[in-house]
Amino acid sequence: MLPLAAVAIPLNNDTVSPGFLGFGVFIALAVVTFFLIRSMNKQIKKIQAPKEADLKQQEWERAQAAKSGKVPAPANPTRDETDT
Repeated sequence: MLPLAAVAIPLNNDTVSPGFLGFGVFIALAVVTFFLIRSMNKQIKKIQAPKEADLKQQEWERAQAAKSGKVPAPANPTRDETDT
């Protein structure tokens, strides 16, 4: 048996619309996007990038060590250096 609304309004390209379900899905996507962006911003704020002054200090220390003949160990040895 057909619903009463289908009998009352003939459906064609001019009368079909997304309705409340489409609106609800749109609002849900907007809310989820808001929370995802908020979470992403929190995670980006946690990243600790080295400051340029720290990088210059490390470069200066390496240059001083090279002048004195001492070769400092690398701060983060790679796998190739530790395997030998």
